Amino acid sequence: MDGGDPRARLQALIDADGVSFTALSRMLRRNDAYLQQYVRRGTPRVLAERDRALLAAYFRIDEAELGASARPRMAVIRRIDIEASAGPGAIGGDDPSAAPMLLDPRLIETLGLDPAHAAMLRARGDSMEPTIADGDQIVVDERDRRITATPAIFVLRLEGALLVKRVTRVGKRVCVTSDNPAYPPFETDSAEIIGRVVWLSRVMR
Repeated sequence: MDGGDPRARLQALIDADGVSFTALSRMLRRNDAYLQQYVRRGTPRVLAERDRALLAAYFRIDEAELGASARPRMAVIRRIDIEASAGPGAIGGDDPSAAPMLLDPRLIETLGLDPAHAAMLRARGDSMEPTIADGDQIVVDERDRRITATPAIFVLRLEGALLVKRVTRVGKRVCVTSDNPAYPPFETDSAEIIGRVVWLSRVMR
């Protein structure tokens, strides 16, 4: 394999990083031998677009180094592998081992997102129904943290719990409201705003 071969480049990246073929294959949700077979046996002949994008995001390189053509690529955003509670509250923090998520770059443009400052996570609970249902995947714009008198849906951390709620400014405090009327609103001055929810993906049941 010469220096221009994406298999050789991937082998060099793996050697430099110290990560195993097995760990990376599992990150891609592939069988444990997937990447070792790709690098050492040439099977598959080329990486799938999704796999290439995720590997490029992991190693923080351009996809072209792994064989991508000049065609438009999927946009990669972080996935926070914890759940924002649309209920009483879920304890959580960023998990850097979580595999990134891929979004159509046209959607990124429409939402006005910077992929470097966006994240996707799963909502749990029923307090934001019918707007956000249990299990919905939500995209958060981490640059947009400004709370105003106009209610908007944000992911916030409060006393260690990660919440997704409708938030509005009330003087020097913020009012945290659930769309489900069974959950009463409350005011606080200690919430850490993570970012505004700008998009969701829902599995039809």
